[in-house]
Amino acid sequence: MARDVRAILEELNNGMEAVGAMNPEHMEAFGGLVGVTLGEGALDVKTKELIAIGISVYSRCEYCIVSHVYAAFKAGCTKEELLEAAFVAIAFSGGPGVAYSSTLLMQSIEEFAKDFE
Repeated sequence: MARDVRAILEELNNGMEAVGAMNPEHMEAFGGLVGVTLGEGALDVKTKELIAIGISVYSRCEYCIVSHVYAAFKAGCTKEELLEAAFVAIAFSGGPGVAYSSTLLMQSIEEFAKDFE
């Protein structure tokens, strides 16, 4: 069953906004950590997003997969790079990694690639 990855991304963004409205101090701290961690540094943003794809697949985090596929495309990643990063995770996670990569990851890649072509 295909999921609406745009709806998943919107749900995540809306949820984070709502939590941030209820507890701005914590969400600002979290956002600061994520911003610094995923920003330019010794590793470029593209590389960091590929790492995030691998971690998302390994941890089977649907929201993470969807949001990091979008962010990875925004950082200049290709479909091939995204799948290769996913296969690094699959090498460590086995069946669950294949399941998430062959469904939600592929759906996200196909949907969000349209935004960056």
